[in-house]
Amino acid sequence: MLRACSAFERDTWIRTVSFLLLGSICYALPWSVFAALPIPSDNSSVLRIQGSNTIGARLGPALVKGLFEDQGLSAIHLEAGAAENEQIVVANSREGQRVSIAVAAHGSGTGFIALGDGSADLAASSRPIKDSEASSLLPLGDLKSPAAEQIIALDGLAIILHPSNPLAALTTAQLAQVFAGEITDWSQLGASAGGITLYARDDKSGTFDTFKELVLSANGKALAATAKRFESSEKLSDAVSQDPNGIGFIGLPYIRQAKAVAIAAGDSQPMLPSLTLIATEDYPLSRRLFLYNQPDMNNPWARALVQFAHSPRGQAIVEQSGFIAQTVQAVKIPSQAHMPANYQELAENAQRLSVNFRFQEGSASLDNKALRDLNRLKSYLREQNKLHNKVVLVGFGDAKADPARAELLSKLRAMAVRRELNKEGIIFRDILGLGDELPVAANSADEGRIKNRRVEVWVY
Repeated sequence: MLRACSAFERDTWIRTVSFLLLGSICYALPWSVFAALPIPSDNSSVLRIQGSNTIGARLGPALVKGLFEDQGLSAIHLEAGAAENEQIVVANSREGQRVSIAVAAHGSGTGFIALGDGSADLAASSRPIKDSEASSLLPLGDLKSPAAEQIIALDGLAIILHPSNPLAALTTAQLAQVFAGEITDWSQLGASAGGITLYARDDKSGTFDTFKELVLSANGKALAATAKRFESSEKLSDAVSQDPNGIGFIGLPYIRQAKAVAIAAGDSQPMLPSLTLIATEDYPLSRRLFLYNQPDMNNPWARALVQFAHSPRGQAIVEQSGFIAQTVQAVKIPSQAHMPANYQELAENAQRLSVNFRFQEGSASLDNKALRDLNRLKSYLREQNKLHNKVVLVGFGDAKADPARAELLSKLRAMAVRRELNKEGIIFRDILGLGDELPVAANSADEGRIKNRRVEVWVY
């Protein structure tokens, strides 16, 4: 039931700048969740964002617009920046002052460079920060810490073809061979004969980094020199949709007129880049979208934008922008013959939630996304009255020489999540460990093993 927020709740919201800590939903009131932010008198940009084209082309400006609206600013509009793929979001304060935030979208790598040299306050990235980048930025603090690494949305790399191409599914191994130039004709994949034309993002792109890591490097391949390269996601997608022999990879919102194919990794089933499979990060080419900041941010606009992106309204903007929000939802999963018996029972009688818990590499500790997802899950279970005997946690892992050990480790992962949720008084219906059943990625590489080590949440 909706209710007006008390003065105490309003003060709490302002102090924490976070919607995620409230246990109930309050209806909109005519005040901003954020205290009024300072505006420089010299009309300089209050915030500078540099990095991913995937974020900067659409999502970044949309989040900035939402923050401006929250601040009560007016006449919000976009202006062209100094170069291609640069935008300035502009608004007016109540006193008539110009307020602007600059968004440059030249690739994820450029964001970390700009953060390091001080020319940006936030780095937008469509891949996790690399160890080498984190090391070089250590003077700013630990950029892998929960205070610095902000997962603001989920996305999936879609493998796109011309709409007339009859091919329905590919494995990541086949993709690697195609983009390495080892498979050069569609007839080698069971489609009509014709030379394959490759379309790829540029080297500065986080989209390319993700594809290189999940597909090329994972299979010991490198991108063929014949691939046509693009800085713009839209232009790449449009080129593939006009080329009957074309194949490319792109972020989910940029499929446009092209056709997406289902992808399988290792022993996983072929999966289309659906909203649910990306939300749970089960889709083989799913990925996270990030904002990175100094752990001790001095810029109040940077702090406000980060917290706004995490808020329910910010996540609604994520969804409106064509990406996958981190809002918890219940989804009915069809029971299938290849599922273990106790998992089939869940599919027949319960619903799966659109959140998976994953762990830091080589650790039993939850990763940064999982730490925030704990709060999202607590709020969902409280709002849906499912705190007692309604929840089942299902742990999974990668293959071990001893199947019993794989099952034990998977159950221990589920129990680690249970411990955190027990602190909120949540009582569970059951805790299951299914070992290496139902893999969502290949176990031949670290990235795949990390994806397979997961905990699902089901509700009755």
